[in-house]
Amino acid sequence: MAATKAGRDRTQPPLTIQEMAQRSGFSEPTLRYYEKVGLLGVVPRDDSSGHRRYDTPLAERVDALACLRSSGMSVAEMRRYLALLDEGDRAAAAEQHDLFARHAERLTTEIERLRVRQAYMRGKADMWAARYRGDSAAEARAIKQVERTLQEF
Repeated sequence: MAATKAGRDRTQPPLTIQEMAQRSGFSEPTLRYYEKVGLLGVVPRDDSSGHRRYDTPLAERVDALACLRSSGMSVAEMRRYLALLDEGDRAAAAEQHDLFARHAERLTTEIERLRVRQAYMRGKADMWAARYRGDSAAEARAIKQVERTLQEF
C-alpha cells in the first residue's frame, strides 16, 4: 500500500462531503461551490446514492486548496494556480513563483498589520489593568504606548 506525503493510505475508501468538510475545514456549501466554479473538477458520485465521494487525489487537492485559502489566497488566484499546474512544472515555474511570491509579500504586510494591532490590544489591556489596580503611573505609560502604536496604523 502506497502512502501519500500526508500519510494517508491511497487505498482508503472515498470520503463523504461531510468527512471532506471536517478534514479540510471548508463548509459543505464551500465544497459544492468550489466544484461548481471548477476548482475541483467533477466530483465523483456514489452510484447508488448520488452523493459526492472524494477519492484520495481529490481529497489531496482539497487539502491544498484549504491551505491556499487559509492563507488568504483568492478563488481567482487558486484557479490560476491550478491552471498553471496543468501547464506542467517547467513551463509554468516562473509564473507560479510570481504568484506565490506576490502572495507571500501580501502575507508579510498583513502580519505586520496584525503585529501593530496586537501591540495596540496589549497596550489597552495594560492600561485597563493599571486603571483597575489604581496604578496611575502604569496607566500613563500604557496610554503613551497605545498612542505610539496608533501612530503606526
